[in-house]
Amino acid sequence: MTTPMENKVALVTGGGSGLGRATSEAFAANGASVVVADIDADGGAETVASIESAGGSATFVDCDVTDEASVAAMVAACKDEYGGLDFAYNNAGTEGKQQLLGDMDPAEFRRVVELNLFGVFNCVQAELPAMLERGGGVIINTSSTAGLRGYPQLAPYTASKHAVAGLTKAVALEYAEQNIRVLSIHPSAIETPMVARAMEDNPDMAEALENDQPMGRIGQPSEIADVVVFLCSAGASFMTGSQIVVDGGLLSAG
Repeated sequence: MTTPMENKVALVTGGGSGLGRATSEAFAANGASVVVADIDADGGAETVASIESAGGSATFVDCDVTDEASVAAMVAACKDEYGGLDFAYNNAGTEGKQQLLGDMDPAEFRRVVELNLFGVFNCVQAELPAMLERGGGVIINTSSTAGLRGYPQLAPYTASKHAVAGLTKAVALEYAEQNIRVLSIHPSAIETPMVARAMEDNPDMAEALENDQPMGRIGQPSEIADVVVFLCSAGASFMTGSQIVVDGGLLSAG
């Protein structure tokens, strides 16, 4: 897919691996300058190197999305390095531990919600003024199929991803007349380090994930990245507040 994005600036959190890396590469392949943000400096540097080796433009910013000052510095870097901000993919997150809610340390619940929900809140709040300065923009927040249905033993993840979808809808309505579109994307299992960790914690999960997918396989990061880039393009100009499901048919199967 080719979506001309020359002279545009894209920000990707969690850009050091998985969906974040694939989406950073996709933005760059379509001509955008990319700010790759992550707490994993080595992973972020690898993403930048991959983009530059392909002829694209990217820079890495060390950012903890749960820290407001760190997020403010991340958005400031977009302006300092490239002059502004047009697209933001708020993707940093965690799956949390798999366990029954009754056995869970409340601190673990708070940790997951702090990263998955408040991390998105911090980013969106900082990104909005930068986009208003440019006359508009597009914000994509990573939710999950867990933002649309329940998953046992993943209560904080499920709760936080539902909340991301709700936050997205509210902000989309608030800024629709100011040319800022805000959408949530809801992947099912994708071949990423996060899913790999979950499989290590639960050896039966790999087979279960594939069996649950009507297409008979889990998704690839590039399949999410292409959708994110499309949502930021002029082809999606009448879309905002939507919950974009990219799940190989999972939710259609019930």
